[in-house]
Amino acid sequence: KLYSSVWEDPKGRGPPYSLSAEISCAHYVPSSLNIAGEPSSSATTVFFVETSEQTTPSYLFSCSVESAARTHPASRVVVLMKGLAKGNSSLPKHWAFSLLSCFPNVEIQPLDLTELFSGTPLALWYLWPLRRWEPYFLPVLSDACRIVLMWKFGGIYLDTDFIVLKNLQNLTNALGIQDEKELNGAFLSFKPKHKFMKLCMQDFVQNYNGWVWGHQGPELLTRVFKKWCSLRTIKSMSCKGVSALAPEVVYPIPWQDWKKLFEAVSALELHKLLKNTYAVHIWNKLSHGTKLEIPSQALLAQLYSQFCPATYAKMKQD
Repeated sequence: KLYSSVWEDPKGRGPPYSLSAEISCAHYVPSSLNIAGEPSSSATTVFFVETSEQTTPSYLFSCSVESAARTHPASRVVVLMKGLAKGNSSLPKHWAFSLLSCFPNVEIQPLDLTELFSGTPLALWYLWPLRRWEPYFLPVLSDACRIVLMWKFGGIYLDTDFIVLKNLQNLTNALGIQDEKELNGAFLSFKPKHKFMKLCMQDFVQNYNGWVWGHQGPELLTRVFKKWCSLRTIKSMSCKGVSALAPEVVYPIPWQDWKKLFEAVSALELHKLLKNTYAVHIWNKLSHGTKLEIPSQALLAQLYSQFCPATYAKMKQD
């Protein structure tokens, strides 16, 4: 059973996947790094999800997990990957798994979707056999996973194209505004069994449309939040215990301006830009084809070097 490994007492077991050790942890992750040996039970769990079969993480994926692990030393950082075989005891040989396994609070686990969706309104939705032929099946599956994880377990959910700058634990029952019209679910933070997430699961199934990009993701969250607060338009606010966070908190660079990530900025400008920011969304869907010069003064290069130095060292070496 997948979640027995995710939810058991962390002290009672070895790593769920043994380390494919080709990376010297001491070289990439100095032992002085202040990471508690055992994640504390009171700390929030941070979740990442890979819904494709892919098991060759990119630099950005590695940076997302590393930056979360460094900023949440007392939390479990759980990476769920559909491409990992259940019950298999070793991870595929890949530098990113070796590197991330150096962080004692990171756990890389198989994602069993039938198990995850069981007992929720999405169980039947997922079992429909023609589902996987829909044009946006993978992003929609990822939209489904995050709301169910938040409902069942609570914690923090992050897309694998975020660079985390600060601890996110104080942002509870919250999601971010990406522009004046819409919320985005690339970051979610909720207590378990929260009514807002229950409404999201219900809306997911009742208003399902797999043929419109974003309908089950940003549009769903925006619809539910507007109903929840009786709003016509989205604004930065809290109502009935749920907060819509201003864009600078987790989406400081609007998706329309993604090219800014590759432009040089001074350290001072960077500091000013990110003063009220907890994490930076990198808009991988738009930016993945662009080559990043390393080392450089590009905004993204500076984020890598500061917030995921181990991944950055590997990038420089390659």
